[in-house]
Amino acid sequence: MIRSLYRSCVLAMGRVLAFIYLKQYVVEGRENVPKEGGLIVASNHLNNADPPMLARALGRPPIFMAKKQMHDMPVAGLFFRAWGTFPVRRGEVDRAALRSAEELVHRGEMLLMFPEGTRSRTAKLARGKPGTAMIALRTGAPVLPVAITGTEAADWPSFFLKPRSFERVKVTIGEPFTLPRPEKIDATAAKEATDVIMRKIAALLPAEYRGAYAEPAESHAAAS
Repeated sequence: MIRSLYRSCVLAMGRVLAFIYLKQYVVEGRENVPKEGGLIVASNHLNNADPPMLARALGRPPIFMAKKQMHDMPVAGLFFRAWGTFPVRRGEVDRAALRSAEELVHRGEMLLMFPEGTRSRTAKLARGKPGTAMIALRTGAPVLPVAITGTEAADWPSFFLKPRSFERVKVTIGEPFTLPRPEKIDATAAKEATDVIMRKIAALLPAEYRGAYAEPAESHAAAS
């Protein structure tokens, strides 16, 4: 019952926030979201407002990591914990957070991750970090690539005081895929898998957002 209530609250919060702060909200590819089962959603990251905007698009309440500093804040920390996040120490290999993430996926939850590790200050994709790929390789769960644009225009957290802060937010959801399992899950395998995930995200983004993955994404699209 508690889990069901949480799911309802998360989805309702996404709808309310979208109604209050968005002028235009576009979602493409919602039919690609598996309705159940462990899933890793991998998205670019432009703003702290991305998680609720993505939750609204996905239709399933995601669970996501939040940097430990956010959990430790007196007021904001309560919000992040209520949202269903779990803390991660940014800038280092947080094995406890990775184990928690793997357990959630094995339990059938949808885990939302930002492979870049932090928000992009330029709105362009930065090189991905290996955490997302490592979880995908260890669990064998499908990865759902997602791209979001438009949230970079809002200042955090002042946008909360500005209804209709976002002119247009678009969420593009790709098709889920499973990474091939390597003979050994090590740093090299994680790096290669990270490149695959990031190129899938880049292919869903407009060219000006692709950043470090501009050429691979364009070449991949041309080849297909």
